Amino acid sequence: MKKNFLVSAALAVATTFGANAIAQDNETAVTFDQLLNDIRNNRYALTQEHQEREARFARERNNQQALLRQARAEETRQQQILTQLEAEYEENTQKIRDARSRLNEAKGDLGELFGHLQGFAGDSREIFKNSITSVQYGQREQAITDMIAKLDTTSDQLPTIAEIEALWFEVQREMVATGEVVSFNADVTNPNGESNNQTVTRVGVFNLVSEGKYLSFNPTTGIVSELPRQRDDALAGAENLATASAGLTAFKVDPTGPTGGTLLNALIDTPTIEERIAQGKEVGYIIISIGVIGVLIALLRMIVLVGMSAKVNAQAKSETIDTKNPLGRILQVAADNGSADLETLELKISEQILKERPAIEKGVNIIKIIGAVAPLLGLLGTVTGMIITFQAITIFGAGDPTAMAGGISAALMTTVLGLCVAIPMVLLHTIVAGRSKSVLAVLEEQATGIVATRSEAK
Repeated sequence: MKKNFLVSAALAVATTFGANAIAQDNETAVTFDQLLNDIRNNRYALTQEHQEREARFARERNNQQALLRQARAEETRQQQILTQLEAEYEENTQKIRDARSRLNEAKGDLGELFGHLQGFAGDSREIFKNSITSVQYGQREQAITDMIAKLDTTSDQLPTIAEIEALWFEVQREMVATGEVVSFNADVTNPNGESNNQTVTRVGVFNLVSEGKYLSFNPTTGIVSELPRQRDDALAGAENLATASAGLTAFKVDPTGPTGGTLLNALIDTPTIEERIAQGKEVGYIIISIGVIGVLIALLRMIVLVGMSAKVNAQAKSETIDTKNPLGRILQVAADNGSADLETLELKISEQILKERPAIEKGVNIIKIIGAVAPLLGLLGTVTGMIITFQAITIFGAGDPTAMAGGISAALMTTVLGLCVAIPMVLLHTIVAGRSKSVLAVLEEQATGIVATRSEAK
């Protein structure tokens, strides 16, 4: 019984402490003594491993303490360095204050002079930047910018005499350039985007021309480009100036220079008649079309009425009846009704005059209608254009008065076209109507004379 108990205990201990060792051992214990030895060896190995681990932890803890002491020592050393650098910084700052104070004392009254010189240099820099003389003399702004930086009150430097004299020289050269007409070579960009080196003529600080065409200068990019559109009335002077070598040459100068001339650009950008007409869009073309139709009708009727009036006047002076004109047909009616009573004759003649009236007054009412409708169509186009303009203002705002003015100008163009058609139409209607009335007056006069002659004969 006791022996069985010991076996059970030994198996439990073996299972608890030596499972790993037994599992790793390929040979199976055959006796209880061997099993106990295996368990004892296993416990010893585990104890030794724990001791080594504790020793390693102790060593690492000692190393950490050493590293901590080393870091604290380095911190103390850096604090000492920081204190030293702060002291040096304060000392250097005081030295700078003392040096700047001595510099200001050395400047004396020159401080105010340098202030004026700084302002003058800044103004000159802007003039040089926007001047067309930069195309010939190159960029001059950087040197002036460096000198302005030295003239600043916070600067510890002073401009040299050479730098001040260079500014004076550039100002004098710019003044002389205002009265010069000189030629030089420069890169010019044409409207196609191609750049060519060609001879450029500078007229003072106002205009640049090359090969008989005006040029523009962009101060931001420094690019000289040919104006995409040229004034025809100014090209002759530009060509003469480009080819002239001496003497006086007529040339149209834009006094608003110096970037090619704002006035010249404004005149060039002014829309042509074709562009103005195109601004009227569909309504404008309709107005022009009915205007052309009205003029053609008026001219045709004038030709017809002039010929008819000549034939009527010739018939009035002739004793022979010609039925190819209105008066001849009326005389033929009077001759055909020679035996009729006076009242019947008068009615027949009046009937014939009524038949002749539509042919004489043909087209007069059409001209009158065109003269009345044209301004109404112009008003329609204007109202439509204003609606579109206000819609654009609603979407994009009124921040650009130029764009808004352009839209209003385009909208009013239809009104101009309507008036341009209506005014001549009214005049043509007056002329044509007067000519037709004169022919009718002759017919009525002759008809009344026929009736009066027949009445006297009875």
